[in-house]
Amino acid sequence: MTMLISVLALTLLRYALAKTSPNETGRLPAMGWSSWNEYRCDINEDVFLTVGSQLVSLGLKDLGYENVNIDDCWSNKTHQRDNSTGRIQPDYNKFPGGIKHTADKIHNLGLKIGIYSDAGTLTCGGYAGSLNHEVLDAKAFAEWGIDYLKYDNCNVPKEWHDDYRWFPENWKGGHPAEDQTGGGPEENNESKPVPAPPGYNWTDSKTYERYETMSKALDAVNHTIQFSQCAWGHARIDEWGNTTGHSWRMWGDIYPLWTGSFEGQWGIMPILNHASFFYNSTDFWGHADWDMLEVGNGNLTLEESRSHFSMWAALKSPLIIGTPLDGIKPEILEILSNKDLIAFNQDPVFGAPAKPYKWGVNADFTWNQTHPAEYWSGESSNGIHIFALNTLDTAQNKTIAFSEVPGLVANTSYTVHDSWTGKQMGIFATEYTTLVERHDTMAIRLVEA
Repeated sequence: MTMLISVLALTLLRYALAKTSPNETGRLPAMGWSSWNEYRCDINEDVFLTVGSQLVSLGLKDLGYENVNIDDCWSNKTHQRDNSTGRIQPDYNKFPGGIKHTADKIHNLGLKIGIYSDAGTLTCGGYAGSLNHEVLDAKAFAEWGIDYLKYDNCNVPKEWHDDYRWFPENWKGGHPAEDQTGGGPEENNESKPVPAPPGYNWTDSKTYERYETMSKALDAVNHTIQFSQCAWGHARIDEWGNTTGHSWRMWGDIYPLWTGSFEGQWGIMPILNHASFFYNSTDFWGHADWDMLEVGNGNLTLEESRSHFSMWAALKSPLIIGTPLDGIKPEILEILSNKDLIAFNQDPVFGAPAKPYKWGVNADFTWNQTHPAEYWSGESSNGIHIFALNTLDTAQNKTIAFSEVPGLVANTSYTVHDSWTGKQMGIFATEYTTLVERHDTMAIRLVEA
């Protein structure tokens, strides 16, 4: 009971201290497009101006996709900062008119523009980082008209390493406050990191200090910049991320795989497995970020892309498209344009995400990177949304027993709306069953009949 009261008190305090911004910036999950998942460093101004025009012409802007985000590799790699001012230098071969020129063009389309930096000395791609240059870089971003900053976590000097480590990709189940497998691997031939003592305050960590420093620098400029903290879940950022930023990465980089990982990047199921246990930090003004959307990328099947999008929408993760819009397949555009799922993600009245109420294949609270929680529900302005994921390799009948779903009233009939087709499936009193294809997700919305 004492632990429960302590967790509740911490949750209430976190919401009370949440970072709020003018014009409701960051109150709801961010939506937009980013260059990294598909383009990596092969970027230039034309890429972003073309994407901006396509967000408008494809109708995505009207659905809320408003950020055009420049990821890594935009600055000058060989001459990183001005010798006299110390200001970070754009790569003028990629952006001939500079970043402000690109930003002005994007703003003229009625969109916002994002940029990328790093809380280390260099970015993940080896370009200039912002550590020890936070104030200078925040001023530059503001002068250029930047609306969104993704702030990564590569190339952190040894003196900035945390005394205690929490690497979520090493967490293997059990209560996070008691489990010590999140301590992280040995690094740079150091001895194995010491696990944090019980009750350790992660705002005492150096990771917190690095992200708080940039947060304060952004607050001090005269232009509102949405702050996306890409700390990969380290230092239990889920406990403090909404005091310093508007969203925070909860896990390592995503890759267009259903299960497993590739070169340190993770498939959909391992990430969702972690989300099955760490979802409560999300609410208005702060959102756990499960990384950019891989919908339409790699070898993901159509059903897997549907599951990926619906669960990210359900988790109220930022919805940042990571696939080229030029020549986008109609069925992929249809997934990204699903109004019912976007409405849940962007609900102005209910800020909490969907939560698992039953695991399905496994017993409840089973840590499993292949078969995470399958049954999720959440409340919205338009009813109760239910998501039933099929993690198996064959089609399965999925039954939603109304008595198991939080928020549903006993002895009440409900109209079932299919979020994928937009059709009403009828009125049901006790349960609803439908066939779900392999790796697909049933997404329905229930309203009292």
